[in-house]
Amino acid sequence: MIVMSTVMNTVMPPVMVFTRRLLMPNMNLFYPVVSGLPNMAVQQSINNRIYNLVIQLIAQQGYYENPQTQVTGWYELKSNLRGILSLNIGNYSYPPMAAHGLTVIKSLTFDIQTGREYQLSDLFKPGSDYVSLISENIRKQIAERDIPLLDNFKGISPNQDYYIADKALVVYFQTYEITPYVVGLPMFPISVFELQEIAADNGPIDRMATND
Repeated sequence: MIVMSTVMNTVMPPVMVFTRRLLMPNMNLFYPVVSGLPNMAVQQSINNRIYNLVIQLIAQQGYYENPQTQVTGWYELKSNLRGILSLNIGNYSYPPMAAHGLTVIKSLTFDIQTGREYQLSDLFKPGSDYVSLISENIRKQIAERDIPLLDNFKGISPNQDYYIADKALVVYFQTYEITPYVVGLPMFPISVFELQEIAADNGPIDRMATND
């Protein structure tokens, strides 16, 4: 059964997503492609943004400079309801002679009706102090979960990495950004209901903050 969502008085089913593979010497990665949207321009815009991020991560991991680098890529669908698509693009690279590999994850969140991409700052009402609110929540989680840090936690950046996962906003940091390598990418889920008062009208958090 497909669960339908109502967004701006329009019934919005989950978007269809299928997988494509990019296979090159020392590289094997998979990435998502959106299909079946009524607006082809929006569909192409979303798919272009996804593909460009895939290529950006390959370049960031140094594959084009050193094709001997082993690269594996994947994606994860985190939210696909209420007209919001939020996904992670992951990339693991292992350069020759390196002590260990490195994982990079970047996320994209779209309105599937308009094709709008949301940065973290776009999720909140203008002028709201979301940075302090989220930073304090993360600071408490660091203490409660006894997460080791490289330095004192100074808070998030205004457009910190994040994704939407149903009823949670998950804010995260790259390897070495605030923690040692052994921690990986520390992720901090925050209930959308804690952020509802400052959420932008009809934005991803506003749409998810319902009891159904």
